Amino acid sequence: MTGAMALIPGIEARRGPESRRAAIIDAASRVFAREGFAGTGIDAIASEAGVSRQTIYNLIGDKERVFAAVVEDTTERANAGLFATLATFPDQPQDLEAELVAFARRLALTCMCDRRAAALYKLVETEGHRYPELFEAWRERGPGRVWSAVSARLTRLARDGFLDLEDPDLAARQLISLVNMDLRGPAMMGQRLGDAEVEAATRAAVRTFLRAYGRR
Repeated sequence: MTGAMALIPGIEARRGPESRRAAIIDAASRVFAREGFAGTGIDAIASEAGVSRQTIYNLIGDKERVFAAVVEDTTERANAGLFATLATFPDQPQDLEAELVAFARRLALTCMCDRRAAALYKLVETEGHRYPELFEAWRERGPGRVWSAVSARLTRLARDGFLDLEDPDLAARQLISLVNMDLRGPAMMGQRLGDAEVEAATRAAVRTFLRAYGRR
């Protein structure tokens, strides 16, 4: 969908409200990623989505509401993939390191190779300190839920004697941070992550994690 679509008579009218709303959110995610929150205007989003400025106000609202809708939509999409990945966590591993590496690789690919999720991470890092209220939904519904789910699974591994944990919540945050550390920068710059790059980063992350928490 491009701004040129708005120049075709009747094209907007032929799309229903839900289709137009989805087009606005998708277009807004691209514009926010390119321009940042401060640099984005409703007119730019309207042009990108191929709708009128008034349509955006009618279906979603002002720029802040559009941004909140982008954050919510992106978070929900990312969470669907993340929780499918979490279902593959090794609860009864035969080879803890190898199975954690495989899980970490799936987690990295789910988080870092999703274009919109990577763009949202970039916005959080560049705009979060200036507009903290806009990222409240992301914090509550995104990382917070994932950290909690990983913490519960690490707790089970500790209970079964695979790990030595005092604070599972801290360990979960550290594991996810280690997995993402070397991959987030290239992903946010739009670089395609190669298999070898993901493999090396996740293997190093898991080895570091197990040096700290592996049962000796």
